[in-house]
Amino acid sequence: MALNLSAQHDIQVRQIKASPLIPVYLPVIIDSTNVEKKKFEEKELLKTAVNFKDASPAFAYFDADTAGVVELSFADAGNLTATRNNKALQVLSFDIDADRYCKATLSVTSTDMLEIYVNRQLEKTKDTHEDSLSKSKAISIDLTLEPRRYEVVIKRLVGEKNASESKLKAVVVSAADDSAAQITVSVDAQRRMTIYDVLEGNRLSGNAGISPSGKYFICGNTTTFPDGKRTSNLELRETASNKTAYRFPPEIAPRWMRGKDYLIYTRQGLTQKDIYQLDAKTLKEEIIAEDIAVNGFSLSPDNRFLCFTKSEEIPADKGDLKRVLAPSDRSGAFRGRSSLYLYSFDTKTTQRLTFGHTSVSLEDVSFDSKKLLFMTHESRITERPFSKLTLYELDLPTRKVDTLFSDAFMRQARYSPDAQQLLIIGGAEIFGGIGLNIKAGQTSNMYDHQAILVDRKTLEKTPITRTFNPAISSVQWSAYDKQIYFSVEDKDRTQVYAYDPKKMSFKKLKLPEDMVRGFSLAEQAPAAIFQGEGTNNAFRLYSYNLRTEQSVLLSDPFKKQLDELALSRVVDWNFTASDGTTIEGHYYLPHNFDSGKKYPMIVYYYGGTAPTPRAFEFSYPLQVYAALGYVVYTLQPSGTTGYGQEFSARHVNTWGIQTADDIIQGTQLFYREHAFVDSTKVGCIGASYGGFMTQYLQTKTDIFAAAVSHAGISNITSYWGEGFWGFSYSAAASAFSYPWNNRQLYTEQSPLFHADKINTPLLLLHGSVDTNVPIGESIQMYNALKILGKPVEFITVEGENHGISDYKKRIEWNKTIYAWFAKWLKDQPEWWEALYPERHKE
Repeated sequence: MALNLSAQHDIQVRQIKASPLIPVYLPVIIDSTNVEKKKFEEKELLKTAVNFKDASPAFAYFDADTAGVVELSFADAGNLTATRNNKALQVLSFDIDADRYCKATLSVTSTDMLEIYVNRQLEKTKDTHEDSLSKSKAISIDLTLEPRRYEVVIKRLVGEKNASESKLKAVVVSAADDSAAQITVSVDAQRRMTIYDVLEGNRLSGNAGISPSGKYFICGNTTTFPDGKRTSNLELRETASNKTAYRFPPEIAPRWMRGKDYLIYTRQGLTQKDIYQLDAKTLKEEIIAEDIAVNGFSLSPDNRFLCFTKSEEIPADKGDLKRVLAPSDRSGAFRGRSSLYLYSFDTKTTQRLTFGHTSVSLEDVSFDSKKLLFMTHESRITERPFSKLTLYELDLPTRKVDTLFSDAFMRQARYSPDAQQLLIIGGAEIFGGIGLNIKAGQTSNMYDHQAILVDRKTLEKTPITRTFNPAISSVQWSAYDKQIYFSVEDKDRTQVYAYDPKKMSFKKLKLPEDMVRGFSLAEQAPAAIFQGEGTNNAFRLYSYNLRTEQSVLLSDPFKKQLDELALSRVVDWNFTASDGTTIEGHYYLPHNFDSGKKYPMIVYYYGGTAPTPRAFEFSYPLQVYAALGYVVYTLQPSGTTGYGQEFSARHVNTWGIQTADDIIQGTQLFYREHAFVDSTKVGCIGASYGGFMTQYLQTKTDIFAAAVSHAGISNITSYWGEGFWGFSYSAAASAFSYPWNNRQLYTEQSPLFHADKINTPLLLLHGSVDTNVPIGESIQMYNALKILGKPVEFITVEGENHGISDYKKRIEWNKTIYAWFAKWLKDQPEWWEALYPERHKE
């Protein structure tokens, strides 16, 4: 039951949800006064702590009469005669929703003693009883409402005499200057999603995978509270029953041993780390090594040794001046040089496997534990992509080293179960480009990773993903069925494919979620576990049977909170671009969608080169934008990975040329085909490279009524030179192009050089200590637009880097975005003006 307020007048609360009566008792009076020499009073009972959610497992609804008065009679009032002093508490509740930022007043008149809470914060207390409502004084609470739900809870104290005679009247009144606000009062079970649902609640965290037999698995949950504090737990569970067998202390990070259902982990010892194993069946814990200087490590398949790296630093310069040794020295990555070590459980010794000033990474250990692959990483700043990687094989019994390959585009290397083949993952330009599948004149997108199979004996190379469009993220080579399992970007989804080396064919696994992560295979059984989410659900944990292709839900910690949310419907929508390419996308319908109305729209697009995910847990929560009353359209324009090499190569040396055309054309086609979109109220938002796209788009079109750029690039040259990774990212985005040999690209594609063409109101957001895209990128554009007299705002997020991670700042940052769009797409400037009131003008 709900009522709306669309002008300045009262809106009566017509229905209230009520818990059963909760008996409360007088304390034993030891003395007549307390330490403050005060006598005990009945109103002290009102302070009894009550968990509001748990207090209402069963509830009733009370309706108001025509005057708005609710008579709070209750069937179990007679039960109070059995309680000492015949007193009880009752929890009453209703919800207030506003469609915009506005101010209002909540007025409550009651015959009872009561406390009034708004969103669990105590606002007002009434500590007197009256015989009639006419003798009661109204309690007023001033409310500042954002477009979200506010839960009002009234905790009242009643006695036997007035339990069936209590009356209450509640009214919400809008402020005089907010008469256009649509305010709803209801007791609806579902509510709109907010940024708090993105940040708070109980969710899956990373897991340590499934045991070798498949009989056990590790499951982790993290709960984030309204103040941003977190608690985490990690459990060992039985796969068949899903019962918890063991809970780990928060400092433990277990992983499975190889070939047996044992877990291995470290604890802090007297000076270094002690290593333990835990039998998953018997839960017997045993220390297997003491005082080892190790943090992360890899366990050999025969469980007889650990491999790990230790880092040594190139000595720092003395004094206040520092010599920069290389472009990557600014980020701190250049001076740390890692070497490979081996700890033997047999001899209890730690031996150094590599020595030198070149960094080394462990790639893999063969299944028989006799050989290992490691890779050296050398800086080669004069040649794209500015590093040299060399893959070596070390025979552990003889310590013989074999140099396998040197290639700048290698990223990962893995053994086959029989060590007769190697799987190499890297950019498509690897090994002279044998896996390339692009058009003449294109340069491959380095982030679109490909796979090469190598015969270990002959070193013959076979590109297996040349015509496989998904982009590879990670890989596992199964010891059980000898299949290769690829986790990939598959268009706007993350999925898992199995590759059969004998049949040379791919098969997509039938998994029930759009976005899959943490796919973990059992070594000795056709079993796996994985996490998955979609546009309308948070991550859930599943088991998967490789034979039957069936998934079983194991954990869904966010379900209770998800059930409270009235989520937007998500619809796929594709279009054919002017060059004939199909551009895929989808859109979210606004809360309480009415096809007969016109709605403002927000357009979101990728940052970097990865596709916009079909995700619920996302830094840019599209469901929240829709809940605020917007149609939200996201698309996968040219340059996105996961759609094949030719498509992703469009990202290279274009800096927005074709991507902008796709976004503009898609936006125009969308609002022309969907009559419920107000084409004069369309906004756009992007971050990082997407922030660059926001700025660039405004130099090309005036179709947007508002734009938001977070950490966006305004000047490709300064980003290339100043960002910690500007030059290395440009190895992909600006391959072989530099400010001195391609001035056209670095100037004509930089939004700063076309700032005079920008007319759209632009919000620039930036972390003050962003090392990826330095804050100067926003400063330059802000200065230009201010000089030009264009509508622009610049908000810095103090102490934050490229992404906004601090709980409080992330909420404020999101609300800034919401307020900006409300101002320009809804003609509602009040929220923005409240956040950023007008100061002294120049």
